[in-house]
Amino acid sequence: MTGTILGALVALIIGIALGYAVNRYLMKDRTARAADEAERLVRDAEKQAETLRKEALLEGKDEILRLRQEAEADNKERRKEIQTLESRMSEREASIDRRAESLDKREHQLSSQQGQLDKTQKELEDLIAEERDRLEHVAGMTADQAREELLNRVREDVSRDAAAIIRESETRAREEADKRARNIVGIAIQRVAADHTAESTVSVVHIPSDDMKGRIIGREGRNIRAFEQMTGINLIIDDTPEAVILSSFDPVRREIGRITLETLIADGRIHPARIEEMFAKAETLVTQQIHEAGEQAAFDSGIHGLHPELIRTLGRLKFRTSYGQNVLKHSLEVSYLAGVMASELGVDVQLAKRAGLLHDLGKAIDHEVEGPHALIGADLARRMNEPPAVVHAIEAHHGDIEPNTVEAVLVQAGDAISAGRPGARRETLESYIKRLEKLEAVANSHKGVEKTYAMQAGREIRVMVKPEQISDADATVLARDIAKQIEDELEYPGQIKVMVIRESRSIDYAK
Repeated sequence: MTGTILGALVALIIGIALGYAVNRYLMKDRTARAADEAERLVRDAEKQAETLRKEALLEGKDEILRLRQEAEADNKERRKEIQTLESRMSEREASIDRRAESLDKREHQLSSQQGQLDKTQKELEDLIAEERDRLEHVAGMTADQAREELLNRVREDVSRDAAAIIRESETRAREEADKRARNIVGIAIQRVAADHTAESTVSVVHIPSDDMKGRIIGREGRNIRAFEQMTGINLIIDDTPEAVILSSFDPVRREIGRITLETLIADGRIHPARIEEMFAKAETLVTQQIHEAGEQAAFDSGIHGLHPELIRTLGRLKFRTSYGQNVLKHSLEVSYLAGVMASELGVDVQLAKRAGLLHDLGKAIDHEVEGPHALIGADLARRMNEPPAVVHAIEAHHGDIEPNTVEAVLVQAGDAISAGRPGARRETLESYIKRLEKLEAVANSHKGVEKTYAMQAGREIRVMVKPEQISDADATVLARDIAKQIEDELEYPGQIKVMVIRESRSIDYAK
């Protein structure tokens, strides 16, 4: 029993010892494996750290290289700019040196010239003093005494008589000129009594009934298209009872269209072929009327030897109106007025009448040629071998150029009288006065304007400016500004001449 217990104890002790030994062995093995794993992890970390260090080093080198290249490029650009600036500075210094050298030479020349001038001036002063002494010795008085004596004699002998004669002559001449001018214009107006009729810028054709409008239009509008294409005018068919309207910028075309349409309506047969036939007949008829009107105007005014082209152009004015005034009748009236005034003044009557009759030629073709009608008519007359004096009067009648002959001034005056007389144009007295007031108001609204006068029935405006505020260059700009404002804000016939006058006056009185 005791042996069994001892055996069990020995076995237990041996088992415990073995278990402990086994456990120690296992613990050592596990520790060894952990140490190996830790050592492996450390080696891996060291390798990764080395790799990262190498990569960072490479990136740093690349960045340093890039920054170095940028710095070198920047330094190269700056060196280039510095070299450019140095070159410019060198050129400027050389230029300054040359200029300084030139100035030195000029200064030296001026100093030399000044010395010569001083020497010459001194010589002249010596000669003048010597001459003065000689004259004083001969005259027995000083220069101041001689000057005073001469002035006293001039004052006593000349001043009063000369001033009185000048004033009397100016007054007499002014009064005589005004009286003579009023007399001539009055005689011309009294001796020329022309009828004036206001004509429309469109033609109205009356039809027997409104059913005729459909026949004029035609199936699907073929008749009206053929009519407008053939005549070159617009045919307006609206709700106006028993009437159609013809509209065109060319008055001759409008007249041909009116005759064509009236003939078609009277005939009753309206189709494209008939329109073409009636148009040809109307064109021939109007051409004949134009020629007859031109010849009659030349005959009535007593003008001979006109070129056939001028006669035809003159006849076209029969169908031209300006603010309701027939231009051919206006031209005849200007011819009469210019002739009467020329006879009163004793100048060339035939020249004045010829220029007056032809002065508005340009209005017959101003819708075909660009430019003011005065210059257009003058160019046409020049090509038709009209005398230079007639051409000049035509181009000067609206002030496009300054008139330099008496006949040109008479044509200008006759044109203003004919257009400005009561009843000549479709414009009431009230609207006429308002237009003149607006003209003056436009000019007075500008800075530096002292007074404004509307002249020649509103065809010319004269602006007096203050010379201390407006220079010569400003006057030119002011004239253009006023003309532009008039174009934008006002409605007026023909054209308006804007004349800006700047003058300085010095006044003294002889007592």
